Amino acid sequence: MKNLIFPIAIEPGDDKHAFGVVVPDIPGCYSAGDTLEQAYANAKEAIETHLETLLDEGMPLPERHTLDEHRRNPDFAKFTWGVVTTRNIPALKKAIRINISLPEALVQEIDAYAQARGMSRSAFLALAAEHEMADA
Repeated sequence: MKNLIFPIAIEPGDDKHAFGVVVPDIPGCYSAGDTLEQAYANAKEAIETHLETLLDEGMPLPERHTLDEHRRNPDFAKFTWGVVTTRNIPALKKAIRINISLPEALVQEIDAYAQARGMSRSAFLALAAEHEMADA
């Protein structure tokens, strides 16, 4: 499953102001952070949350544009540009049923671990698979 890449416009911060982040491809999607690293992390979370909300409400996903297209927009003339890689939320929202076989003891451990964290077995297995493949 391919991750999604979104250009972000970053408004410079300083000792008194946070770094502001605008996601031009997603109207209404903003974020900020006291450091540049926090701004990037918060932007990723904002993008994923916004996409989940759009899908949950049955709204269309916004059209994505290239970084060069956004850089030509005069509204962002004083912004620095970056990109954020996110999970492919649309692909994650469509669940399919599968049948797998695992050792009984492992299933019991998975269920106990997932339950202690308020997760379903399926949610845990999906998260574990994502984690394992993150650097692939």
